[in-house]
Amino acid sequence: MNADLHCHTKLSDGSMGIDDIIVLAQKRGIEALAITDRDCLAGTVRAKLIGERQGIKVIPGVEVSSYDSENKTEVSIIGYLCDSPDRLEGLCHRNLIARKRAAQYMMIKASQKFPISADLVLKCAQGSTNVYPVHIMSALIESGMTTELYGELYNQLFVDGGENSILVRPKLPEPEEVIEAIHDAGGIAILAGTGRYEGTNVLEKLIAAGLDGIEAWCPRHDEETAQNLAKFAKKNGLLAIGGSDFKGRNNKYCVSLGSYTTPESNFSEFCNYKAKVRRQQKKLAAEAK
Repeated sequence: MNADLHCHTKLSDGSMGIDDIIVLAQKRGIEALAITDRDCLAGTVRAKLIGERQGIKVIPGVEVSSYDSENKTEVSIIGYLCDSPDRLEGLCHRNLIARKRAAQYMMIKASQKFPISADLVLKCAQGSTNVYPVHIMSALIESGMTTELYGELYNQLFVDGGENSILVRPKLPEPEEVIEAIHDAGGIAILAGTGRYEGTNVLEKLIAAGLDGIEAWCPRHDEETAQNLAKFAKKNGLLAIGGSDFKGRNNKYCVSLGSYTTPESNFSEFCNYKAKVRRQQKKLAAEAK
């Protein structure tokens, strides 16, 4: 089954609506698709209904933001197939509020440097549950300050401590808290963009915290990196998945939906994972009696 397990709609930092994403998936020959909007579960039910009409299996997901204070880096963990997704609503809501506060400061800083207004940024973010750097960049493009979303100007504005930086990081939970929350909701916790944490102990800490799997096939990784991560996952009893991290015109990389997918055997393992865990838990409970 051709399965892309990572994409975003305009409810978060993507540019396309759910309907258009599903149509694109059909045209791209994708049979299974996970909608994984950042800190937002709002589109899951609608996406599933539309997917059923188009013959596409839509897998519920959400990319939950966190911040590893030890390594001073944001960490994105995707929660899939939650039995009780409402248990994640509180955490997602807190993240959205934190991002909105940070966005307000960034919009003020941007308007002091460039001839743009907060109203223009908000128009560029219309339909989203929040304002992301890509929306500020869209306002700068509209104003003729640049022609690129992710070019030299982006790199100047959205880096920690840069001379021209306007970046304000939101206050986010530690990744271990996110994994716990996803498990409490009955979901599967997968680390997105695993390769970006090379040289840190992020992956090691998250495995100790109960991480279920890693994203191996994605635009951030070349084929050698993907295969090495897949081998690492197998060796450590983790799931290995793939997804395009598709965001429409807001893509950071030149990819379309389905450019990166989860191999069929890995997708089957992913789909059967929760049942496997439940069997293991029952076995351990029986042995403990």
